[in-house]
Amino acid sequence: MDRLTSTALLPESFQGARDDITEQMGMVWQQIKAPVMVPLLRLAVFLCLVMSVMLVAEKAYMAIVIVLVKLFGRRPEKRYRWEPMRDDLELGSSAYPMVLVQIPMYNEKEVYQLSIGAACGLSWPSDRIIIQVLDDSTDPVIKDLVEAECRRWASKGVNIKYEIRDNRSGYKAGALKEGMKHSYVKHCDYVAIFDADFQPEPDFLCRTVPFLLHNPAVGLVQARWKFVNSDECLMARMQEMSLDYHFAVEQEVGSSTYAFFGFNGTAGVWRIAALNEAGGWKDRTTVEDMDLAVRASLKGWKFVFLGDLKVKNELPSTLRAYRYQQHRWSCGPANLFRKMVMEIANNKVNSLYKKIDEIEIACCSIPDRAYFSSAMQKVSLWKKVHVIYSFFFVRKVVAHIVTFVFYCVVIPAAVLVPEVEIPRWGAIYIPSIIALLNAVGTPRSLHLLVFWILFENVMSLHRTKATLIGLLEAGRANEWVVTEKLGDTAKAKMAVKPARKPRIRIGDRLHLLELWTGAYLFFCGCYDVAFGKNQYFLYLFFQAIAFFVVGFGYVGTFVSGS
Repeated sequence: MDRLTSTALLPESFQGARDDITEQMGMVWQQIKAPVMVPLLRLAVFLCLVMSVMLVAEKAYMAIVIVLVKLFGRRPEKRYRWEPMRDDLELGSSAYPMVLVQIPMYNEKEVYQLSIGAACGLSWPSDRIIIQVLDDSTDPVIKDLVEAECRRWASKGVNIKYEIRDNRSGYKAGALKEGMKHSYVKHCDYVAIFDADFQPEPDFLCRTVPFLLHNPAVGLVQARWKFVNSDECLMARMQEMSLDYHFAVEQEVGSSTYAFFGFNGTAGVWRIAALNEAGGWKDRTTVEDMDLAVRASLKGWKFVFLGDLKVKNELPSTLRAYRYQQHRWSCGPANLFRKMVMEIANNKVNSLYKKIDEIEIACCSIPDRAYFSSAMQKVSLWKKVHVIYSFFFVRKVVAHIVTFVFYCVVIPAAVLVPEVEIPRWGAIYIPSIIALLNAVGTPRSLHLLVFWILFENVMSLHRTKATLIGLLEAGRANEWVVTEKLGDTAKAKMAVKPARKPRIRIGDRLHLLELWTGAYLFFCGCYDVAFGKNQYFLYLFFQAIAFFVVGFGYVGTFVSGS
């Protein structure tokens, strides 16, 4: 049989280049570019521009609301009834409602003393507060330490309970749910929740509980976070910028307009009746706090955010811990959106106010009756739209996807396909506006804005992946990894530890997804320098460097495995 020649196998256009693989690949690219790549890229550009407009419109709307709130001084104390807690000579301590303080923890060796000590130091009558430490630790040494700390405070007269479980079913949600089953909880009116690294000030309950005590429609009071290690490294400053915007803008807008926002899982006080009415804690997603907040809001409960009440806590110091946290925070909301979107849309009845005693309302004064009357309304259509569109779709889905797909995939691809043009307003003006609006949350870090943009684009790779996992409910949708905290004790040990070369394992430092993305951006930057007309190469090179820095593990506080 005659040997088949390459002439018989390749199209005629390839005859002159059959010995040059590079030229053959170039010709393949030219043949598929016009009929396939150009239409696909144009569609991607259109979709990304639409999502960018949605995102910048949401950011602009929130900025306008914040300006109006500041101008008109719409502080929570003016929008809701608030009176300071006072001692009653006749009633004594019984004038104070019974408060349960829950502290869930899991192998928190470095920070357990901080949270327990802060909770035991809250200014509240000792017979009207119960501190409940929910210890899911699997390390017996740490469990003994936590239990000993609880016994130490109990010996000082603090009403503190040390509770453990046989398993970690449901993770944090399971621990909180189990904690609510104890007999002593039925005597409590409110429950405050603090993660193991949170340190509330002594006046925390005195500033939050009055909102619940004097406003029967309020189900949650949320405080702001204050980061004790924000100056530890550049990665911590980047996190502070993102979270400060979340609290100063997103939470404030939700509280001021719709009396709804996502519970942050800690540094908040719930009315136990609202928690129970909403169905209690559920472990169907990794954002049990947001799940509870949405369900309670659908029952008609209102939420109050106190931006001037700050609770100290710790930011993740290592890239590994931060990536796990961001996976949970991105995957969980997307998965909850998938599970609740129809429930939110079909919600009709505000069952909360059916349970308010009509006799009690009738006995109120005329101003009180007016207050209840204005509060007793069904969940409005606009609130549903806000929850589905603004809270979930734009902030939890679109924001992650458009950041990575547009700025790290589509814009670089447009360099390789010059037939596809991206309008300047979409490629430059909208991203600039979004970045500047995000910077208002942390004015002291304005000079770090460029670093924040580059870092956020890198992290959007993992956020996008996690969002898609949540939407599709793929394998890691319910993965829960507790965020590692170093604590002041560990940092002090690191400071005095003799200098030595750490043992570095390649797997701990190299992150292949970031390295491949960085290589793609660098290639597109080189192509733009050589053949392009878009002049995106400066951005592409800087963004590629950011991906390489993270990919090689040179970000955050590195803790060696020794």
